[in-house]
Amino acid sequence: MEIPIIRIGNSKGILLSKVLMERYKFGNKIELTMRRNHLELKPVKAPREGWAAQFKKMHAEGADQLFIDRVLEDEYFDEWE
Repeated sequence: MEIPIIRIGNSKGILLSKVLMERYKFGNKIELTMRRNHLELKPVKAPREGWAAQFKKMHAEGADQLFIDRVLEDEYFDEWE
């Protein structure tokens, strides 16, 4: 796909179609990575995106249990008071 480079003020840029924006889930910002001979565009993801859904799924599957059932007997937590 060829996209023309257009003048935007004193700069130049490209316009991405609505179809491309939706297909690649681009929001108001994109992540641009400069590679050796090309540019790579990726959608910006929020930190911890999707974690809530994964935690609910883990809980439904019973995969959110503690590995250690109780506090170790030789631990002395009185020192921290």
